[in-house]
Amino acid sequence: MLRHVTGTRYVTPLREGGSLPGLVEADDLGTYVVKFRGAGQGPKTLVAEVVAGELARRLGLPVPRLVVIDIDPIIARAEPDQEVQELLAASGGANLGLDFLPGALGYDPVAHPVEPELASRVLWLDAYLENVDRSWRNPNLLVWHRKLWLIDHGAAIYFHHNWPRAAAAVGRPFRADDHVLAPYATRLSEADAEFVPQVTGDLLSEVLTLVPDDWLVGPDFESPDEARAAYVAHLSARVADSGAWLPQVAAA
Repeated sequence: MLRHVTGTRYVTPLREGGSLPGLVEADDLGTYVVKFRGAGQGPKTLVAEVVAGELARRLGLPVPRLVVIDIDPIIARAEPDQEVQELLAASGGANLGLDFLPGALGYDPVAHPVEPELASRVLWLDAYLENVDRSWRNPNLLVWHRKLWLIDHGAAIYFHHNWPRAAAAVGRPFRADDHVLAPYATRLSEADAEFVPQVTGDLLSEVLTLVPDDWLVGPDFESPDEARAAYVAHLSARVADSGAWLPQVAAA
């Protein structure tokens, strides 16, 4: 399971994202960028963050540590912004925290060229999970201690917003035209050969067990375990058909 902490102080909103994440201090003395379950996109965004982030970690890609952070809406009392107060009031219970990387810089593709191997591995993962939110307009990459870090995966696996049509998306091609790392990703076939054997049903099941039950409840499934099985089945089918969705960057 992901480590559980308790939020002790809401520090400040981070208004770069549409979901209004915030910086929160916790009882483990850590500081986290928190994605709130009460935001407009709902808990499915948090599910996507866990699936993409923890799968990336297991494939050796750098992502900030994830925690489940319990929020008591009472911490909103000292916050003067009414929008933030309403968000915290709607987010009592388990939320998602990403380890805050102090001093990290936003990725600049001119100032920070990326090695073809790393760029190809990141693009492969984004293509697999249909993460459309790593464009040159919004890279969702940080540079911290001279190392590239992947953040903000809430837009990934968007098939889960329409489960009745999810099967039709298994082989859906991924367009890499706008992907910020596409110019460097010249070894996609090598990344495919490396990752496909690693992304097994067991690995996907391991990642899905990290998602809290109450983020998976809803009208689509009778139980959280049924939801987990559906995610594993879809993602297993998609990785088995990588030739259908893997972009051809050179041709693009």
